[in-house]
Amino acid sequence: MARVAVLGAGAWGTALALQALRAGADVALWARDPGRAAAMVAAGENTRYLPGLPLPPALRVTADPLAALEGAALILLVVPVQGLRGVLSMLPDFAAPVLLCAKGVEAASGKFPLEILAALRPGAAGILTGPNFAAEVARGLPAAAVIASADAGLRATALTLLAGPGFRLYGNDDAIGAQVGGAAKNVIAIAAGAVIGAGLGENARAALVTRGLAELSRLTVALGGRAETAAGLSGLGDLVLTTAGTASRNMSLGMALGRGQALTEILAGRAGVTEGVATAPALVARARAAGVELPLCEAVAELLQGSISLPDAISRLMARPLRDE
Repeated sequence: MARVAVLGAGAWGTALALQALRAGADVALWARDPGRAAAMVAAGENTRYLPGLPLPPALRVTADPLAALEGAALILLVVPVQGLRGVLSMLPDFAAPVLLCAKGVEAASGKFPLEILAALRPGAAGILTGPNFAAEVARGLPAAAVIASADAGLRATALTLLAGPGFRLYGNDDAIGAQVGGAAKNVIAIAAGAVIGAGLGENARAALVTRGLAELSRLTVALGGRAETAAGLSGLGDLVLTTAGTASRNMSLGMALGRGQALTEILAGRAGVTEGVATAPALVARARAAGVELPLCEAVAELLQGSISLPDAISRLMARPLRDE
């Protein structure tokens, strides 16, 4: 039985650990906080992030990274992008291939997750991404995702160890496009939420999501990815899910902004990370460096920074020069 180490015991890490168990792997789930690990073992569930969902006895929860990594054939690193560098710096050496399971752009450097990993821990690596809510994957509801990596062997290993009857996985060698999709969709979801929260209607949301996809695709191609990746699960698929309702943290944050709630107040009431907040200005900066214009994402970044109001942002977008689609 192959061993999978899942590093990060939030909602998504726990869900992926449960899926790896269902797929037949021997799974260790690492929680950085020893108190959190002990509480999960004692309660038999992740009460903070997935309350009411029992953790099987076969799932080994530990706060010891050495114990989690020992003998692993595959490592799933499920850490928010803004904390990825710090977690990598504290982990012991490892040789197993790594799948990063986070979406965003590092605010301080403008780097995507695989770029951070390559700088600190070079080796076989890829991205697991797609239209997935953690709670649904944890419950075993049908879902699909993408394993994106230039390493064909890693893709094959990950597909074998993680796929199952309820979790359809696809390989893709365009890791750049997969990372752009995962980052940009969170920013666009904040915009979609703001539109709905402000009562601007479904027509506005549909137009925004469609033009957001165009921005996502432009940036993907400019950074060396493929346009068809933007039309797949890691792009369009994730964008559809994230802009569809309040189960998305980014969508719900945007809705609260649209209703006039302050960003600091929204974030203070949340346990999980809303990646689009830190990603928006970093993604815009990355796009500008590549000579790509992202008017929707730029508006979101300014809205989050408080330098523009929602009505002014809408007016500016609607007043852009007319042109062919």
